[in-house]
Amino acid sequence: MALKLIIGNKNYSSWSFRPWIGLKIAGIDFHEVLIPLYEPGSAEEIRKYSPGGKVPILIDGDTAVWESLSILEYLAEKFPKAGFWPHDARARALARSVASEMHGGFMAVRNHCPMNMARKVIKRELTPAVEANVRRIDTLWTDCRNRYGKDGPFLFGRFGAADAMYAPVVSRFHTYAVAVSATSRAYMDAVMALPAWHEWYAEGVKEKWVLPQDEVDWPTIVRA
Repeated sequence: MALKLIIGNKNYSSWSFRPWIGLKIAGIDFHEVLIPLYEPGSAEEIRKYSPGGKVPILIDGDTAVWESLSILEYLAEKFPKAGFWPHDARARALARSVASEMHGGFMAVRNHCPMNMARKVIKRELTPAVEANVRRIDTLWTDCRNRYGKDGPFLFGRFGAADAMYAPVVSRFHTYAVAVSATSRAYMDAVMALPAWHEWYAEGVKEKWVLPQDEVDWPTIVRA
């Protein structure tokens, strides 16, 4: 039986994007169920899969796993040959650390620059708190690339769980024309060149649902 991934809107749901792109790039078969967020009945529909009432949720038979990072960890255990985490113990420790830092931090970037795949790329002025988040992410990406990126264009060479966790940040930095170092820009370009990225993007920009809280130009909706 194929895995089932419960996700939210592809234009906005950064949490859903993480395990989705991880599954796609690992070549793992799964069936997706999209439940548009904040629509009448959406919360009740999501709770059919998990009492937490939030996406994403991975269903594997009678096992339900929620939270992006927990799903990626579950997949790493179930599919050890997929390479979600680096083989080298030191690289793996760093990958888990940076993935956890993303899962629990960078609230200024998240709030000020919500993921919005369909928004036209227009630079947004950043607050000092957001700029501090950007500097930390830029430094983090550069460190991972310099130390462990010799075997490919991603944080630890080949695409893995850490990259999946930062994929929505790549989208945010692109959408709001956030300035980063040349190393980080090259990393972003590599992520956005992935076929899986283009598949998610193409489906996200076609969605008709609008979430005002994720439209920073509201009441104007700016589209490419």
